[in-house]
Amino acid sequence: MWRSVGRLADGREIIYFDESPGTGRAAVADPRPLDPFSPAAELRYDPLLDEWVALAAHRQNRTYLPPPDQCPLDPSAPGRATEVPAPDYDVVVFENRFPSLAAAPPGAPPPSGPDDPALVRRPGAGRCEVVCFTSDHSASFASLGPRRARTVIEALADRTAALAARPDVAHVFPFENRGPEIGVTLHHPHGQVYGYPFVPPRIARMRAAARAHRDRTGRDLFDATVAAERAAGHRVVAEGEHWTAYVPAAARWPFELHLFPLRRVPWLPDLDDAQRTELAVLLPDLLGAFDGLFDTPAPYVAAWHQAPVDTAGAPDPGFAAHLQVFTLRRAPGKLKYLAGSESGMAAWINDVAPEEAARRLRAARGARAAGTETGGTE
Repeated sequence: MWRSVGRLADGREIIYFDESPGTGRAAVADPRPLDPFSPAAELRYDPLLDEWVALAAHRQNRTYLPPPDQCPLDPSAPGRATEVPAPDYDVVVFENRFPSLAAAPPGAPPPSGPDDPALVRRPGAGRCEVVCFTSDHSASFASLGPRRARTVIEALADRTAALAARPDVAHVFPFENRGPEIGVTLHHPHGQVYGYPFVPPRIARMRAAARAHRDRTGRDLFDATVAAERAAGHRVVAEGEHWTAYVPAAARWPFELHLFPLRRVPWLPDLDDAQRTELAVLLPDLLGAFDGLFDTPAPYVAAWHQAPVDTAGAPDPGFAAHLQVFTLRRAPGKLKYLAGSESGMAAWINDVAPEEAARRLRAARGARAAGTETGGTE
């Protein structure tokens, strides 16, 4: 993989991850007349839940479901300049034009004062990046061949380490939202990377549970959980030499997978070559299995859970990096909505037994392997 860095017209960074050298893509100028990049975001503190909430009102004006011939994530073409100046690319990463988190611009709101004692706020520092998996607008991650999937993995590992080194980042979160039911505003196959200035609630709770388990038993919670699922077997969907995918026994979503490396690592940069190679084959296969559950492509979230980082950018060694993939489709034409119990109380009720979900995902993998679904480009 070859990495090169350029700048967009408004000053944002763009990084090309090429599968061959000498492309010169980073040198292609962005001809758009854009104003300097200066987003405004802030964080507000919720004392009842001990959580930070990001406010980013400028995102109301972001691009929303444009027609395919106006997609801003496609490569630029004569007469149509996009977010990617080059006429083609393999994998490309750039700063989000409408970020939820960004370094505070001049004139950012000051901390709250005595006139509003309920308001505790600070600048919404951090970074949000877009990761385009392929220049092919009609593709999907499931259709990527192993080489391209490996390039995406390398890009995510690279961006994890780079963002973790920033003084305003406490946690790096790579993820893919897919499908309008999830809330996707651009159909081009892409993901995102958030550099949070705080540890998100899910990661904080997971880390606290792991520490409590170690204090109580002397064992690692992540290793124990994966070992128990492997021993039970009936919720395991895929097992490789280096990875295991299973539906968790207490799955919250109708169809949900957890994908763990068997050699525990705190974050993506610590995956070795063998782990990355197998992941590049297994991940498109698993995402393709989600598409095989119903007669329409699955809306899903693929979320990498990684270790929080310290002030020097080093990951917590007691955490175990893993991928959570879930879809909110529970049956043909039916979605799982987060209604009163989930949204009001954060108390989850699942409509599909995890054991049945695992059986159906295994069957979808088998059908894909038998050739009833096609894929494997790039």
